[in-house]
Amino acid sequence: MKKLVLTTVTVFAILLMGNAQEIAENAIGLRLGDSDGFGAEISYQRALGDNNRLEVDLGLRSGNDFDGFKIAGLYQWVWQLDGDFNWYAGAGGGIASYEFDNSPPGFDDGETFVFVAGNVGIEYSFDIPLMLSLDFRPELGFGDDIYDNDDLDFDIALGIRYQF
Repeated sequence: MKKLVLTTVTVFAILLMGNAQEIAENAIGLRLGDSDGFGAEISYQRALGDNNRLEVDLGLRSGNDFDGFKIAGLYQWVWQLDGDFNWYAGAGGGIASYEFDNSPPGFDDGETFVFVAGNVGIEYSFDIPLMLSLDFRPELGFGDDIYDNDDLDFDIALGIRYQF
C-alpha cells in the first residue's frame, strides 16, 4: 500500500512539472451528462493565464422524479499530456434548484441548495477551433434533508466547445 501511494504521488508530481500548453482565450459550448438523469449545460471557459482558467456552466437537469437547473463555477489548472491532449483539475461550487415530482404530502415540491465541487478531466483540441472533453465532477450539496441532497453526487459529462 505504501508503494502504491508513493508511486501515485511521484507520477502526480512529474505531471505537475510538465510543460503547460497555452489554452484558448475563450471557449463556449455544451456539457452533456449527469449522474442520475440527463443534464445539458451551456459551458463557458475563460483563460486566466497560460494554464489556468475559469469555467462557468448553466444547465438544466431532468431525472425520473425531478427537474431543475444548476449554475456552477470552477477554477481549473490545465496540464499538457501530449500535443493537443490535456488533462485538468479544479474546484468550485454553485447553486441549484430542483422541483420533485413525488414530494411527500404537506411539503413543498421544490428545493434550492448550494454545493461545492471538484473537477478532473481530459480534453483534446483539434486543428479547427473545436475541443472535446470528458470530465468527472464530484459535488457535495448542502440543502434540506427532505430530498437527501446532503450527500455526494458524481457528475460525469462529455463536453464539446468552440474555441476563440
